[in-house]
Amino acid sequence: MKQIILSAAFLAFVGLTTVKANEVKTSFKYTVQQDSSAKTPVELKDLPAAVQTTLQTDPIKQWTPTAAFLVTNADKTTYYQIDLKKEDKTATIKMDKDGKAVK
Repeated sequence: MKQIILSAAFLAFVGLTTVKANEVKTSFKYTVQQDSSAKTPVELKDLPAAVQTTLQTDPIKQWTPTAAFLVTNADKTTYYQIDLKKEDKTATIKMDKDGKAVK
């Protein structure tokens, strides 16, 4: 009788502890945000006169322009991005065609 009770208890214990492995299905949505601006290189000598004049103003003229780009946004607005260098420091400024700062 002890063996039957022990066997029944063992089977009940095994039945309760079986692993039910189910495949977990999780779907992920990846969103990639692409920069919708186009960056076109521009020669420094080809910058508009207003931009060149602004580059000659007092706080900026201490820096040397190294590269310039015409950036066109998705909403068709444009500005000039000008990379500057002073000794071992680098900076970037953005100006519209009138030589005014753009944020």
